[in-house]
Amino acid sequence: MIPLAAALLAAVAAVAGCGLTGDGATPKAAAPPAAPKKAVAPGVPAGLPGMPPVLNPKDIYAADRPNQLSPVVKGFPSRVYVPNTLSNTVSVIDPKTYKVVETIPVGKHPQHVVPSWDLKTLWVNNNQGHTLTPIDPATGTRGKDVEVHDPYNLYFTPNGKYAVVMASLDRELVFRDPHTMKRVHTEPVSCYGVNHADFSADGRYFIVSCEFSGELLKVDTEKMKVVAQQKLPFSGAMPQDVKLSPDGKTFYIADMMAHGMWALDGEKFTTPKLLPTGKGCHGLYISRDSKEMYVPNRGEGSISVFDFGQDKLTKKWWLPDGGSPDMGGISADGKVLWLSGRYDSEVYAIDTATGKQLARIPVGDGPHGLAVYPQPGRYSLGHTGVFR
Repeated sequence: MIPLAAALLAAVAAVAGCGLTGDGATPKAAAPPAAPKKAVAPGVPAGLPGMPPVLNPKDIYAADRPNQLSPVVKGFPSRVYVPNTLSNTVSVIDPKTYKVVETIPVGKHPQHVVPSWDLKTLWVNNNQGHTLTPIDPATGTRGKDVEVHDPYNLYFTPNGKYAVVMASLDRELVFRDPHTMKRVHTEPVSCYGVNHADFSADGRYFIVSCEFSGELLKVDTEKMKVVAQQKLPFSGAMPQDVKLSPDGKTFYIADMMAHGMWALDGEKFTTPKLLPTGKGCHGLYISRDSKEMYVPNRGEGSISVFDFGQDKLTKKWWLPDGGSPDMGGISADGKVLWLSGRYDSEVYAIDTATGKQLARIPVGDGPHGLAVYPQPGRYSLGHTGVFR
């Protein structure tokens, strides 16, 4: 009986040895087979395989509360990274002093500064240079350019499996390895000017705006395929930024020529309704408490404030000396909205409590998709920082 007992003990030890900690160093006791994963909160649908679970079905931005920084970014200095499309540089602003502390040379025609899914890298989209420039947000160090054709904008699937390059002029959605940027799949599109996107609450599809043909696409994330397409019901429509409402029910699409934002049911993908905001409606940024959305109107120098609970615009803030508020982001504490002045070679800092302009900072020419970094959130979906 002793040899049998010894054999059983050896078998148990062998099974236990298969369970290691993350560093592969310390054995753990064997665990029973894992049960199928369930939603973290009641009412949350099963998400895209590998996607971090939704924390709150009533608020997909629950992880973005003030100063709720991931351990990955807690040691990063707070900076505002501004791509200057006509200067081929990135201006780096210290938000405490409102001063440019560094100017980084990058590739030709940088459009957006995009935080990676794992929060460790900032990618500068050099649209006409056909490269991505990596910046280490921990040190501000510029890395070696990566060759990527026509990277107007950049997103990441919610499970971090792919980067999605918005190849605007190539008329393609290009799925790539999120680290090496090696091409995995190319999805040709029939619309013109793919540029902005956002993902559904469960991550299984995303909505894409086509700027130059006034169209919207619905794309299956896992299949990497366009599954629906529609023309916006406005002559000359020019859709821009896309953002999902906190409850996950409505996609909002800014439209620079319709001077407002479209409200779209992403599931049904029926004809959206237009909500007027102001001339040149361009960007969409959600407050840290998920109650409001800030909507810069580039053509008139204003920011409209949309209240989700009331389902209407409640305020409009005007820049005191005019301007061209474009793309940007919100400070980690939620107190400051940062926007590039696309046609004025400047950046605006705006108090989110009062709408008061706090600073107007000279930068390079053609400032566009600036990124405030770090920001709260578990992972990045891309663009200038869409965190969940």
